[in-house]
Amino acid sequence: MGESGRTVHRVWIGPDGVPQKAELIRSSGYRRLDQASYDAVMGWRYVPGKRGGVPELMAVEVPIVWDLPN
Repeated sequence: MGESGRTVHRVWIGPDGVPQKAELIRSSGYRRLDQASYDAVMGWRYVPGKRGGVPELMAVEVPIVWDLPN
């Protein structure tokens, strides 16, 4: 389909490493790729952020580059 681009989601990671929510902060320009990147970041598990050695809810920006062969 010739779609390519870069998405960036801000993902809030819980103390257990499970994503709590995500918001699209940079679109690829294609709804299909934006949705696929959302599904991916919400399906991954993360190493939680820590403050004072204690895991807590923190946000991180996750970029995904879509460069698919034709």
